[in-house]
This record gives sequence, structure tokens and C-alpha cells, in this order.
Amino acid sequence: MTKPTTSVEHVIALDGSRPGSRDVLGGKAYSVNKMRAMGLPVPPAFALPTTVCSIYHDNGRSLPDEIWQQVLEHLRGLEAETGRRFGVGPSPLLVSVRSGAVQSMPGMMDTVLNLGLTPELRDALAAETGDQQWAGDTWDRFCRSYADIVVGDRDATPPNDPFEQLRAAIGAVFDSWTNKRVRAYRARHNLGAGAGTAVTVQAMVFGNRDERSGTGVMFSRDPATGENTLYGEWLATAQGEDVVSGEKTPNPLVTVEELLPAVYPELERIAGVLEREHRDLVDIEFTVESGKLYVLQCRAGKRSPRAAVRIAVDLVRDGVITGDEAVSRVSADQAASLATAHAVHADRTVLATGLGAGPGVAVGQAVSDIAEALDLAASGTPVVLVRPSTAPDDVPAMFESVAVVTELGGATSHAALVCREIGLPCVVGAGSGAVAKLTGLTVTVDGATGSVYEGDARHTPDEHIADEYVAELLGHLPDTIPVDHPLAALRHLHG
Repeated sequence: MTKPTTSVEHVIALDGSRPGSRDVLGGKAYSVNKMRAMGLPVPPAFALPTTVCSIYHDNGRSLPDEIWQQVLEHLRGLEAETGRRFGVGPSPLLVSVRSGAVQSMPGMMDTVLNLGLTPELRDALAAETGDQQWAGDTWDRFCRSYADIVVGDRDATPPNDPFEQLRAAIGAVFDSWTNKRVRAYRARHNLGAGAGTAVTVQAMVFGNRDERSGTGVMFSRDPATGENTLYGEWLATAQGEDVVSGEKTPNPLVTVEELLPAVYPELERIAGVLEREHRDLVDIEFTVESGKLYVLQCRAGKRSPRAAVRIAVDLVRDGVITGDEAVSRVSADQAASLATAHAVHADRTVLATGLGAGPGVAVGQAVSDIAEALDLAASGTPVVLVRPSTAPDDVPAMFESVAVVTELGGATSHAALVCREIGLPCVVGAGSGAVAKLTGLTVTVDGATGSVYEGDARHTPDEHIADEYVAELLGHLPDTIPVDHPLAALRHLHG
């Protein structure tokens, strides 16, 4: 039996009318609410805050009836704003159900897209738009998403009641807070147990709608180098999971300008607006539906160690942050990675080439099986994880590897984001056949150049190349710092 709850606000409209807080709303819903307040083009949404996560689990992994009634009330708000109705034709409203913890954990928890479809409503969409192929593609995507995430059985079909779908999907997102990859991520980043995830329910926009549609991820600066230039990737006629999953290799962001010349300047403008608001490099998810741009999320972007230093210094130069803030934005792990950098012998045999997505150099045995990778790493063998693409379930093995190589995907894929954040050398988009070619070999991964070499191709440079950004960052430190200071390794290197 469902436990009663007190009559409090357990569902919050993300309309920008109230500031909200990250601790309550979680990162994703907080960014949606903030961008709506700024007047940016964000689809309407509401959130079940982080506090409901524990209520759900304490209630036997069931959403209490009182909270469900609040969900239904806010769903009517989405209907009013979009002019569409959930679970009813001829213009059905579809929603996404997305996770969002207080700390950003890209790809660790679950998301369900295109929710609210049934075979009858799929046909209603086809009749409304005159596009049966698009309606069918959207239905197929929903079925796969629901079966994988909510049911856990790829052969399952969604229930024929959209409201039953929604309630189950909200529960599945709350359940994902306790999965293995979330626990591994939180342990790796010393995040503790945490308060739980929020759930965001948002009106769908469709990057798979037609040839003037697509989806992408952009960074206000290059997350690998820190260069102050718009950077990102994009897939035409696609939805967001196509880009971040790494199962497809996207195109550079500049190709948007060729296909949709009116949209690209707006992307540049929005990136600038959000970077100024966050006072930091930002990572922005966006969708274009039939030529109209929508922004779905904004967060501080994951960056390489070298980019962390350059961005911090550039922001000081621009008067955006103080020197003390700049020092605090470079972690001990990032400093250690920079201080122990290796070079590669240029004359060694190159086995594979892709896009360098996580700078650094590492050597290990190439392994494609997740269980084998974990076992070898536990025995002390350096492992290079090689996969067609990485999925969130691969994260524990990624954290135990010295480098990652994928056949597919781009610089904004799940593999690239995770590796860039922890300073793990990563090469993505190395091409079909790379896994078979590399597995079992000892290889050197150069995440800066995107090359994978035969054997151990490392060498230690006679001297480290001076880096003006590292030197300038260290200039914001006092003359004497303790040996356990996060940037002590860099002080020793450049002293």
C-alpha cells in the first residue's frame, strides 16, 4: 500500500518564475529553470526534486499517490503551454523523462525519450504531420528506450497506457540512482552517498523530424585544449542519445552553418550568454526541429588537465574570475597528469587513428571484454579498454583502465566526456575493425594526436616544454606552498 505523504510541493514547474536551487532541483532541472528565466528557447518542463528520490525508495520503490497527482497537475501545465494533450490524439504530447543529480554525472543515470506513444498515437502523429516514416522512427526509438531502461528486457513492449508508461519511467530514473555505474562514478570522484537524483519531465522536441532537424552538443571553448573557440558536434536527423552514446560518429559543429545558416549564429550567441552566466566553460545540449533551435541543458563542461589550466588563466585575464578562483579550478589529479606527461616516438608503427578526445599517453594491454578488463586491472595489468563504443555500464571498467579506444563516436560522446574529466587518454572514432586489430596487443594510446601505436612507444622528454598558462597560474600562488598542495607537482616542475 502506498504510504501517505504530507501536503507539500513535491513537483515543481520549471518556468523560471522562481530561482530554485541546485541542491533541490538537481543540475539538469536547475539549468532548465535558469535558462527559462533568461528567456532562452527551452521546451517547457517540470521536476520531481531530489527529495522525492528518498521518498520513492522509502516507499518500497513506488511513487506515492499524492505525488503522482501533482505530476498529473503539472502535466496539464505542459499541455496548456504546448497545445498538445498527453495520451490523446490528434496532437499527442510526448515527453522525455530525464535524471539530474546535484553533481553532473554525464551518462551515469537513465533517460527515456519520446514517452507517451502507443500504436494508435503513433498513427495519430503520422496523420497530423503527413509523415509516417518519422512517426514510425519515433515509435521505434521509444520502444527501444523503454524496453532497455524501464523494463530491462529488449524484447519487451511498452504498456498501452501512456500514464502507466510515465509513472514507471519516473520510477526507473529514481532506481538508476543506485546502479553500479553511479556508485563507481561517485566513488571515483569522492562524491559520497549523495541525496539522490531529481527527475525532469520535459516536452519533447524532435531532432529526427526532417532534413532541417538534428541534435548536438557544443562547448563554449575547446574542452581538450582550452582554446577560446566554439567547439562541438552534431548529427542531422537524429536525437540526443545518438550523439552522446557514441554509437554514431557525428559531424563537426561548423557543419550546422552549411545546412542551417540561420541557426549557427544563434548557437554562438547562446554559448556566449551561458558562459558569461556560469563564468566558466559550458557544455550545452541542443536540438533543432524543422529549423527551430531549442536548448535542453547547460552545465560546466568536462575538460582536459591542460584545458583546465588555460581556461582558468584566460578567465582571469578577462576579469571574469580571480586568481584564487583560477587556482581552485585545477585539481590535484589534473596537476599530476600535467606533471607526468610523456611523449611518443614518432617513428613507431601506428595501428589505428581516430580523434584524440582525452589527452595524455598511456601503455597497456588492449582488452575488449569488460569482465576481462576488470579482472586484469585488479591483478595489476595496465589495461587499454577497446570497444566499438562505450555505454554507461562500461564506466567501472573505464575507471580501472589506463586508456580507452572506440571505433565509433566523437569528442562529445560518453567515452570522451568521462575520460576527459579524469584525465584518461582516449581515442574515439578509430574506425571499424579497430577492436579486432588491437585486442590482445600491447599498445600505446596518444590521446592528444588520436594515434594508437604498437608496443610501448613512450619516452620521457629531456625537458618539459614551458607552458605560459601553467606558469601564469602558478603566479597566483604564494611563494611557498606545502608539498601536499594540489598544484605542488606543477610548482616543482616549473620552479
